[in-house]
Amino acid sequence: MAVMQQRRTNLDDNEEDEEAGAVTVSSHSPLHGDVLELTLSHVPLVDLVPAARVSRSWSLAVSSSLSHFRKPKPWLLVHYQSTRSPHVVSTRAYDPRSRVWMDLEVGPDRRQPAATLASALRSSHSTLLYGLSPARLSFSSDPLHLTWRHASPPSAWRVDPVVALVGSRLVVAGGACDFEDDPLSVEVYDTQAHTWSVCASMPAPLKDSSASVWLSVAADRRRMYAMEKLTGATHAFDPEVGAWRGPYDLRPDRDAFYSVIGFAGDRLVVLGLLGNSEDVKGVKLWGSIGVGADKLEEICEMPEELVKELKDDNCCVSSISMCSRGDFVFVYSNSKPEIVFWCEREDESGVWRWGTARDAAARGRNLGQRVAYTCAEVGIRELREAAATGNGRFVVMEGG
Repeated sequence: MAVMQQRRTNLDDNEEDEEAGAVTVSSHSPLHGDVLELTLSHVPLVDLVPAARVSRSWSLAVSSSLSHFRKPKPWLLVHYQSTRSPHVVSTRAYDPRSRVWMDLEVGPDRRQPAATLASALRSSHSTLLYGLSPARLSFSSDPLHLTWRHASPPSAWRVDPVVALVGSRLVVAGGACDFEDDPLSVEVYDTQAHTWSVCASMPAPLKDSSASVWLSVAADRRRMYAMEKLTGATHAFDPEVGAWRGPYDLRPDRDAFYSVIGFAGDRLVVLGLLGNSEDVKGVKLWGSIGVGADKLEEICEMPEELVKELKDDNCCVSSISMCSRGDFVFVYSNSKPEIVFWCEREDESGVWRWGTARDAAARGRNLGQRVAYTCAEVGIRELREAAATGNGRFVVMEGG
């Protein structure tokens, strides 16, 4: 069993650094210049926030170190919601730059929306966290999900719709209850005007697969993309004009039996399982600026030894999920929550490399809880904003 030590990091400017166990550093430290910047490159990102407050020269050194030595990388956030009332939500984060897991301790302002989120907590297209009930729609899209917005629910009663935030419009499609007239109905919430509008229904071929359990969703600034996980058939929805396009074939390899989509930067990426659930031959990642199997190019393939780790106790892999931001992709399976796979494009060489992040406590945490994953680009600015809201404590799990 791995031994984990907890270290609480305080980001709040208004509290004493010593309270969180932080090391007090004199502003007259002999460290300076390149030596200081190189030293700071080995410090976890959450600890660079108080370090930047030591002095102006240290603040500049932190910025320079993050720019030239070890740049921030997207974080994976794992959100746990209790299935029992009051359905409290807790969040755990992984920072691949620092290679540490953290528990996010939230303040009263953040805890209030989570405690009143009686609906099931869900995530979509890597960045959106939401809950939908017949009484209310709640959603959060900021990097650390410290801010929640609430709206009246869509007119159709939905059990498991696909949801996506496209620009300032929140799309809620399909997943309607059997007694609704149109199970493929689409409604769009304008987050600026605070109004709902009814748009063209989902394409007829999606009639038997309009729920989020069957569809993988991606979104950019203009469109939502919904792909059937088992076939790769993909449709695109433009909420500005309320119209659907497609279908597009996003299964470039006929051996792919299960696929999910996302965006890595401006590139649409497809992650596919090859073979079958009882005999997975491999995991591949494809990408393209356009949409269509003929435009997808293979980016990389998961190393064989990692494919073996992906398999469950019965040597099977029935499904996978993906979160992505920038040139960083996280891959995970609900059957093995204690291990997360990641794939990163290196800046200098342009080569994609694979790795793993292990969280020994994850399997126990999953018991009796719903789990949702998001991904965010987190830097000094986002951590300072978290501190400004009074939600600035991270418990770093050392050795986890």
